[in-house]
Amino acid sequence: MLARMAGRSVALSVLVLASSGLVFKADDDIKLDEVAASVISDFVTSAEFGITRSVCKPVPSTMGLCHGIGYEALRLPNLLGHDSVKEAQQQAAAWIPLVSKRCHSDTRKFLCSLFAPACLEELSAAVPPCRSLCAAVRDGCLPVMSAFGFPWPEAFNCSRFPAREELCIPGAEDAGRVEVTEKDRGIVLCDACSPASEGERDIQKNFCSSQFAFRLQMGSSTLEGVDLRVVPQGRSRILRWEGSEQEQQTAMQQSILWLPEATNCSCQALEGQVVGPLLALGNMQDGRMVLFRLMKWSRNEKELKKFIRKLTRQPC
Repeated sequence: MLARMAGRSVALSVLVLASSGLVFKADDDIKLDEVAASVISDFVTSAEFGITRSVCKPVPSTMGLCHGIGYEALRLPNLLGHDSVKEAQQQAAAWIPLVSKRCHSDTRKFLCSLFAPACLEELSAAVPPCRSLCAAVRDGCLPVMSAFGFPWPEAFNCSRFPAREELCIPGAEDAGRVEVTEKDRGIVLCDACSPASEGERDIQKNFCSSQFAFRLQMGSSTLEGVDLRVVPQGRSRILRWEGSEQEQQTAMQQSILWLPEATNCSCQALEGQVVGPLLALGNMQDGRMVLFRLMKWSRNEKELKKFIRKLTRQPC
């Protein structure tokens, strides 16, 4: 049975989850003991999962879906009935491609609340996602899943999860959220991604201050932790390189670009069907080519060649 939680402990929990983007509502008029008991009844000791001792384990660095999400420990069994880190990690890996589709800004938060729920000392059970969070992610991602022949899993049935009036993890758009930032809403651009109307100006302005500049074709992109791994297709054309020859050789052998902290922001250059050339500026950081600016070229090839000549003739 859950221990009675003091007001200070609950407030601390809210702050901890707020820092990781996972925040639950705790209204003053809610009896937390009753809510907590409901959480246990519905998600831990149900006939579906059986009775299992709850434990906390570190989120492994190899758990690509949830590593780096903002907390270090997960609670087992999780809300899908997995009672080992290995099982949770194996099952979670299948959902990384859906996150990379960016069908909803809260997809990763929702999935991690199920596969790797945050472990809070004040609670002896995992805090479930709010029903509204589940519904928002389902409505955003089900069309994408259906296009590939996948249904919404019964284990993700939103009716299983509590309403916002109870202890649960809300989505970024929920009114009961303790703190909502523009980044949490998922409507801001990633730092490296300029609006289409400002892209050429940004590329030209930052060309000389970047360590490298490429013209490339998009291959694939996948999330690894909070960063987006961008793999070009074919051979990229180097427009600028400021660094050692060894660094350049190593970077080109890797042929991977990184867009940092890309989980809750959008990048117009990588959305939809990426057809046509991209212009990329960036710097080497810890042996990785990290994107500083990225723009999808929307005009014809002749105009692109003219723009590239203008870039490369700048006195840097």
